[in-house]
Amino acid sequence: MPTGVAVVVSRVRVATYNIHAGVGRDGRFDPHRIARVVNELRVDVVALHEVESRAGDLGALGVLAAETGLRALAGPTMFRNEATYGNALLSRCAFSEVERIDLSVPGREPRGALDVRLECRGNALRVIATHLGLGRTERRRQIGLLMERLDPADPMPTVLMGDMNEWLPWDRPLHRLHRCFGRAAAPRTFPSALPVLALDRVWVRPGRRLLQLNRHATPLSRVASDHLPLVAEIDLADA
Repeated sequence: MPTGVAVVVSRVRVATYNIHAGVGRDGRFDPHRIARVVNELRVDVVALHEVESRAGDLGALGVLAAETGLRALAGPTMFRNEATYGNALLSRCAFSEVERIDLSVPGREPRGALDVRLECRGNALRVIATHLGLGRTERRRQIGLLMERLDPADPMPTVLMGDMNEWLPWDRPLHRLHRCFGRAAAPRTFPSALPVLALDRVWVRPGRRLLQLNRHATPLSRVASDHLPLVAEIDLADA
């Protein structure tokens, strides 16, 4: 290769992972164990859900950032006695724009999303990370709010990922997302010991940029949380 020619690596790995507030299947709160799972993933960006930072200590997100070497971005949806709870991102890519979206529905647990633009090895990437509610009507409204933010004419590669809490594959909210992003594979990720439900999802637009999508099932990930991580490899280069 000629000297001085820049190489742009266009492939990135992203993941979504509900960490169950750092509490594993054995009942132990152990964010260090979650950090080891994240290191197993070898990702550029991971969306985390049910991230709890307890008052009086470093907090789960601080531990994860310190032990993975990734940049941390918090997206809390609940605040209690100086502790926070909600979504987060860990990234080796630089954050260029950040927006925290309130998806809360009155009378239900507060919910939200992180809408972030990143620079990944010279390529632009938009990531929307969320954890939707338990009620069907609630999720329908939340997906509608997210869809309003998606411009079909926007050429930037976009990833929507998170714990969607949709266990019925024919439900209407999922169909809206499939129409927007295309139908992606849905590996089962919950419960982690013996997964039967595809609660965690990753969609990529344009769909041709999605190269691989797999759940991460190892002895460590099966005990660290009640969900398995879902990992996608995508290509940010133009076709």
